[in-house]
Amino acid sequence: MKILFLGDIVGRSGRDAVLKEVPRFRKELGLDFVIANGENAAHGFGLTLSLAEQLFKAGIDCLTNGNHVWDQREFIGQIDRDPRLLRPRNYPPGAPGRGANEYALADGRRVLVINVMGRLFMDPLDDPFQAVEAELAKVRLGASVAAIVVDVHAEASSEKQAIGHMLDGRVSLVVGSHTHVPTADAQILPGGTAFQTDAGMCGDYDSVIGMHKQTPIQRFTRKLPTDKLQPADGPATICGVFVETDDRTGLARRIAPLRVGGRLSPARPA
Repeated sequence: MKILFLGDIVGRSGRDAVLKEVPRFRKELGLDFVIANGENAAHGFGLTLSLAEQLFKAGIDCLTNGNHVWDQREFIGQIDRDPRLLRPRNYPPGAPGRGANEYALADGRRVLVINVMGRLFMDPLDDPFQAVEAELAKVRLGASVAAIVVDVHAEASSEKQAIGHMLDGRVSLVVGSHTHVPTADAQILPGGTAFQTDAGMCGDYDSVIGMHKQTPIQRFTRKLPTDKLQPADGPATICGVFVETDDRTGLARRIAPLRVGGRLSPARPA
């Protein structure tokens, strides 16, 4: 199975690039399933159902989220309407939405996507390690599901890597999101699980993590109140991770970073 995970979509620049390029990616890479983190898609803060529908129409199969999932308040009442929308699985019981879901491909193969959020330097939530374990107890990789992808939305590289190693050999891909900077450690772990600490973002990299530069610079240098952060609107780099799995085992055959457009050096799966 060929899977593409796209990092956090930031603002209009990131959205427009993803809407334009995902149909081409699906064709050129022969993709079976596309996941993107959508938590910054609505002007940099949160997601709306109407924007999600645009992204689904362009060819994304599942949208994960993170700490900005409720920034657009109307989304609280919208997230339950579509099973393709996920929020971190380790939100407390009673939170709207779902943190994991299985998706059936046209050929009958099934993909499980799990979305969790880290706790180091983040909002205090339930244990992400146990949240993943609870979902894995329901399935068997290579049998009931052909692939399992885990989006770890976290600040700390150590926490993402610890989850990756804990899940090695039991899931197809563990990939980090949230920091908006693609890491150079795409690899297949010893047990066969593909891993990258952070996929990066889909947005303008002439920025501070996707936002116009001057406001965050003023916040750091003057420690005074500033205007609200605004998404940078220059050409976006689409950043993501491509994985090909073995349908017999569900483990990874290969992993490759994807970077297209904008300012970063390009990278494409062979």
